[in-house]
Amino acid sequence: MAASDSVIAPEFKVEVFSSSSELVSKLQEKWSGKPKPYPAMYSSVFGGIILDPAMMVIPIDDHMVHRGHGVFDTAIIYNGYLYELDVHLARFLRSASKAKIVSPFPEATLRSILIQLAASSGCRDGTLRYWLSAGPGNFSLSPTGLPSSAFYAVVIDGGFAQCREGVKVITSTIPMKSPLFATMKNVNYLPNVLAKMEAEEAGANASVWVDEGGCIAEGPNMNVAFITRDGELVLPTFDKILSGCTALRLLQLAPQLVEQGRLRGVRVAAVSADEGKKAAEMMYVGSSLPILPIITWDGNPIGDGNVGELTMALSDLLWEDMVDGPETQRIPVSYV
Repeated sequence: MAASDSVIAPEFKVEVFSSSSELVSKLQEKWSGKPKPYPAMYSSVFGGIILDPAMMVIPIDDHMVHRGHGVFDTAIIYNGYLYELDVHLARFLRSASKAKIVSPFPEATLRSILIQLAASSGCRDGTLRYWLSAGPGNFSLSPTGLPSSAFYAVVIDGGFAQCREGVKVITSTIPMKSPLFATMKNVNYLPNVLAKMEAEEAGANASVWVDEGGCIAEGPNMNVAFITRDGELVLPTFDKILSGCTALRLLQLAPQLVEQGRLRGVRVAAVSADEGKKAAEMMYVGSSLPILPIITWDGNPIGDGNVGELTMALSDLLWEDMVDGPETQRIPVSYV
């Protein structure tokens, strides 16, 4: 036996916190002298907005934590404006209805909380992410008997830049979600995480799900879109996937390029993987991108293997909408 085999590791000593002040002090050590990427959080459990990142926590007996019974959504803060908050919030509540979670507040109150949170954060460029949970109260499977559902939200600081470089993608081997779960934005994102990790392990940026019928579905957390060789913008149908708010906005804006004679048409249709790989251009579409060009899929070039001209024209439309779009799309934040 080697000498090292006989060495007994010292017993691991678990610290016991006898008071809340000790625990808070320990939590605050983590953030001491460090930048704060989360400038503000709202918790209906606390009943207000939290500015100390050490206290941005949720109860461990919250059913979103131990049962995955929760939904979420996101809005972008860009140049001091909340972009597409209302359409995201409407989808958020549709997801909650499918998950059988009743909001503790009406939609108007949720909206007001999110706008006040953005204002309190001081963040002018970042992400506003928010969750509805069945709520805390026990470790049962069913939410029956819980005191109330819970609403949480956090501002994540960080700027955005238009994506001009193309990325590589692969076809995911991770089983995609069933339509019921894919069409609601719920917190059960393990398939999405594994699909992303699978792509990274293969040297790609992300992946694309293809359904059992051979039709393209979506990426791990974004929609996909194509420019056909005939010059049409085509997005896969939304019946089995999440209807992305940015994808829907793209469908509203893209006819401008048809009017200019740059696009032949815009449509939503079933797209087979073979058709997608033969497209002239391909892209991801999502809130924080808003468009990310794709230049290779499973090692094969899309089109000529370069970022497409129409892809960037569509990206320009969405960026212009974020910067100077109508009041229905952009809510000014009155910072504290």
